[in-house]
Amino acid sequence: MPARKANPVDAYLAGLPADQRAALARLRRQIRAAAPKAEECISYGMPAFRLGGRPLVGFSASAKHCSLFPMNGTTVAAFRSELKGFSTSKGTIRFTPDGPLPAALVRRIVKARVAENAAKMR
Repeated sequence: MPARKANPVDAYLAGLPADQRAALARLRRQIRAAAPKAEECISYGMPAFRLGGRPLVGFSASAKHCSLFPMNGTTVAAFRSELKGFSTSKGTIRFTPDGPLPAALVRRIVKARVAENAAKMR
């Protein structure tokens, strides 16, 4: 019986400190719940989801924080008021393991990206 191919997202998470691994595993589950048809991949060297062949969102860890990447330049601005208290840039939302993004906000961000991707495919 052939060996099962290792999931590169699992491998990425396995290499993180426990607190970041737990925070990003939670984020991963939230993204998957909001976009169940999206497929996992590695994009730009980080775990990501794509839908219909288009990038949806990505996530990663760095020395001092974790990040969610909406994979566009408009989503962060669209959710600016809900992201108060989080460090952001044009395409990045940063959070810490002990200060994660609220699940409902992650769901709304992912759903907005799903809708945006669907509109581009028409």
